[in-house]
Amino acid sequence: MEELTVMRQNSVCKMMRTIVLVIICLTSVANVHNACAEFSYGGYYKNFFTAFKTPISGPPLMGAVVNRLRLNLSYTPTDIVSLTCAYDFSPRVQDPSLFSESPFAVGIASSRYRSKDFDALLYPNIDSSIGSVGIYHNLDRASVQISTDFADISIGRDAIAWGSARVINPTDVVAPYSYDQLDTEDRVGVDAIRVRVPIGVLGEVDTGYIFGTNFDFDKSAIFLRTQMNAVETDFSVLLIHLQKDLLIGFDVTRGIAGAGFWLEAAYVFPNAFGEKADSATNYIRTSMGIDYSFKGETYTFLEYHYNGAGTDESENYLSNIERSAYTRGGVYLLGIHYLAPGINHQLTPLISLGGQILINLTDPSIWFAPNIAYNIAEDIHLSLGGLLSLGKTPKNGAEIELQSEFGSYPNLFFTSISVYY
Repeated sequence: MEELTVMRQNSVCKMMRTIVLVIICLTSVANVHNACAEFSYGGYYKNFFTAFKTPISGPPLMGAVVNRLRLNLSYTPTDIVSLTCAYDFSPRVQDPSLFSESPFAVGIASSRYRSKDFDALLYPNIDSSIGSVGIYHNLDRASVQISTDFADISIGRDAIAWGSARVINPTDVVAPYSYDQLDTEDRVGVDAIRVRVPIGVLGEVDTGYIFGTNFDFDKSAIFLRTQMNAVETDFSVLLIHLQKDLLIGFDVTRGIAGAGFWLEAAYVFPNAFGEKADSATNYIRTSMGIDYSFKGETYTFLEYHYNGAGTDESENYLSNIERSAYTRGGVYLLGIHYLAPGINHQLTPLISLGGQILINLTDPSIWFAPNIAYNIAEDIHLSLGGLLSLGKTPKNGAEIELQSEFGSYPNLFFTSISVYY
């Protein structure tokens, strides 16, 4: 175990030394041409206090306090080259069991698409027993951007995400957020080489290679995405070689009589590049919706999602998650048909009230997320909300049997405060 830890630490150190040397070289070359370099920094501190109750037998009420301090750095030595870096530091106080399996998504997320990375847990170390305190960290951005007349090139750790749907994005499979993620301000960074080539006024060709663990090709991804505009409509087509799978995605957005419309779809061929390709395992995911803003004070939307990877029998939920759609395809919903309405109303210039609902139409079961937000000052935000689950609760026995999807989820309440600098 100690030898493995030392090897992991040495590989991470080598990676960091390489990144630092590349940045130093690029910066030195750039400074020869421009002595007026620009440096900027910023970030935020966030605190989440959560209390929740699981429907499965256990403690009547559990809680956790998650802190997140983020530092964003940006250095632009010339108009051509820019460097970005972001680091997260996250102390947590919570029940020891939550460090291995947490029923809520908050704090620092991780990604499968990183060639090398730090151990997320700083304290305690892997040989120590877990108490109620843990300290996590995350190097979330470390990239070089090069802008030319022909293309924009990004090398390093950065965010990659696609999709126009409001709740569930079928084409967002690289580092997707689940419905219960409380902090979605910054998408999780992945290691990639990315090239964007503009075409016309609103068109673009976006391609790149996303590195998996240890640069293993079978754990990596290659993508090609085109975007264009015609007849006042935005279109995009996406191809991804996702580990061993092939995803073909399509996205269209446009305005209709003052409302916004979107249709996002993805068809996936599991193991298309493997030895066990089986057309029976292919699946499609689609999100279609419409939104409208009333006088700029009330925003509403309605979205329907079809999850072809799911099942309409609740007793098959647990066995179905062994499919590749759940292990590497970014799918987390267990059913097939979903409806997601949402609303947000600006009560005053400083206070907003909102909520959205995710409904499994087959169970049926409901996941309701109400919230209220208050801007205490320009850079200080306070919010209060929850994730409330309605549906048949699981049967407790030798093996847990789910009777509905959302009825098996915990009821969670949270408060959060965000301070930006």
